[in-house]
Amino acid sequence: MNEPPALTLHFHPLASYCWKVLLALYEAGTPFRTIQIDGVPKENEAYAHLWPMAKMPLLQDGDRTVPESSIIIEYLDVHHRGSVALIPDDADAAREVRLWDRFFDLYVHAPMQKCVSDRLRPEGAQDAVGVEEARATLDTAYAMLDRRMAARTWAAGDTFSMADCAALPPLFYADAVHPYRATHPALAGYFERLVTRPSAQRVLREAQPWLQYFPFAHALDPRFLAPPVV
Repeated sequence: MNEPPALTLHFHPLASYCWKVLLALYEAGTPFRTIQIDGVPKENEAYAHLWPMAKMPLLQDGDRTVPESSIIIEYLDVHHRGSVALIPDDADAAREVRLWDRFFDLYVHAPMQKCVSDRLRPEGAQDAVGVEEARATLDTAYAMLDRRMAARTWAAGDTFSMADCAALPPLFYADAVHPYRATHPALAGYFERLVTRPSAQRVLREAQPWLQYFPFAHALDPRFLAPPVV
């Protein structure tokens, strides 16, 4: 009898930071099982007991609980490295990967999520100034990334890495929130390289039934959406 995987990922298929870890797991071919967290994570008593901040994703490895997407990928690379290394062994190359992982999280992911969360606020409670600042941050990030990706295939180094796992989720959602593909061709080309990877195609396929609930779903690229029910 086959034993179940030792690793358990608490996640939701629509959550962008969960995509980041799923990409790492699928790239490495690491066996794991999932527990889907529906509704508001903080209202899930069992989940909040595991990690009181109640953010997703969360990895369990036996009695060990590992939060935060970048930390989870670091942990996997050390303790459950699969067929590929997503963080190089060379210290300088690893630092470059970590830099661009942070860049995507802080300067693409965070401002994208600011725009999304503001869309979900009740009428009269929107933060127009905060959204304007978030869009300005995205503009700066897009310009930097367009210059950077004009002469390279992957975000850091010559191979797909944790930085690229960090890149796909916010770039996917950000193009619906604050479009970039028509005005930043090198960044758009990088996005196309990302979405053609089997790991990314699997993540997107699994997310399809949920994408209709994204607040900017009307602006998502139709090729990624589930076909309409006839």
